[in-house]
Amino acid sequence: MTVRIIFVPSLPEIALSPLRLECQHLDGGVLITVIGEVDITNAAQLDTYIRQQMLPGRPVVLDLGRLTFMDSTGLQVLADVHVTLREQGTALHLTDVHGIPARALQITGLWSFLNIHSSAGEVILRDLSNQQAPPT
Repeated sequence: MTVRIIFVPSLPEIALSPLRLECQHLDGGVLITVIGEVDITNAAQLDTYIRQQMLPGRPVVLDLGRLTFMDSTGLQVLADVHVTLREQGTALHLTDVHGIPARALQITGLWSFLNIHSSAGEVILRDLSNQQAPPT
């Protein structure tokens, strides 16, 4: 007779990826700072947070300078939010993308699909708010 012991951790023992989100509503739009990791355990939290903070007709800037990891579920959130904002006539902008998140964006081809900037989010929003709307 073989006895197999399987360890199934309880919820408090499962290490969830740390994610912290901070938001500033500025004249030019919304600046959200993403801190930590985005993966399958918290990508829905990121998506919900961004969508709750969005302002009609205003761009969203995600400062990813303190993002240390992003998997495919996080990439999907970025692509979905990008499409939603474009449908609303505005845009998603990413700033300070580096390390693993930058590599993931490049490998998947999302790097050229999204608006990626090297400068700080507040500067992007200031510049966007100073631009004239194109004539219709």
